Amino acid sequence: MSNSILGQIGNTPIVKSLVLNTNPNVELYFKLEGDNPGGSVKDRAAYNMIKTALDSKAITKSTKLIEATSGNTGIALAMIAGVFGLDIELVMPETATRERVQTMKAYGAKVTLHPDGIEGARDYAENKVTNEGFYSFNQFANDANWQAHYKTTGPEIWRDTNGAVTHFVSSMGTTGTIMGTSTYLKAQNESIQIIGVQPTDGSSIPGIRKWPQEYLPKIFNSSKVDRIYEVSQEEAIVMARRLAKEEGIFAGMSSGGATTVALRLAKELKEGVIVSIICDRGDRYLSSDLFE
Repeated sequence: MSNSILGQIGNTPIVKSLVLNTNPNVELYFKLEGDNPGGSVKDRAAYNMIKTALDSKAITKSTKLIEATSGNTGIALAMIAGVFGLDIELVMPETATRERVQTMKAYGAKVTLHPDGIEGARDYAENKVTNEGFYSFNQFANDANWQAHYKTTGPEIWRDTNGAVTHFVSSMGTTGTIMGTSTYLKAQNESIQIIGVQPTDGSSIPGIRKWPQEYLPKIFNSSKVDRIYEVSQEEAIVMARRLAKEEGIFAGMSSGGATTVALRLAKELKEGVIVSIICDRGDRYLSSDLFE
């Protein structure tokens, strides 16, 4: 399927930090997930969740699909559902950027905005599954989410660093990226350190969450994360702007958060090879004040 748009998912480049990392004994690489056709790391999970459900006959073209999302997963699901001829309703917080909503609609999805944040969106979707016969991929509890990264993201990082990676840094939302990549990398070398990124209390960073216990993703396994760093909203904004201006990497706030932590880590280490995920592209934040 390499000639189709779906065949372009994955195999994203990693590029070396030329400016922000100032420790000469540490190499810091950014994995550019915005190069996926849907513009984010979520293309990987969305494709694997849809393909797994179709292959297992859990869904057909007549199934009513619904999913709660903060944005990137919804765009990926809308794009891939369209290719497979599936109809899907996507439920997002009403604070979602205009670009996100328009992109999902462009791919043919129905978009519902919910006033009570991502938790409210998740409750709304679950209610439709329970009472109206909808099917949800439930990315927060779907093993096909993390398995996508076990099959693709982890092997790519191992391959592209020639097995030299010592630390992997990822923002934590559904936790699929960090769970799957950790599972693969630890199987290659158990000493590789897996670093998760969460927001400080009171910070709002799209794509990164510190979940209340009742909403904690069921796919999350704390034993697969060695350390968790917290990052503030202000730090994530400043770093997203610096990534664009100084490294030429145009990305969203969650990538600014992950980069903040990757740079903290680089300063702590005597030596190492860090790979940090750049989750998406900055153009889906232009209607916000991120780059003002």
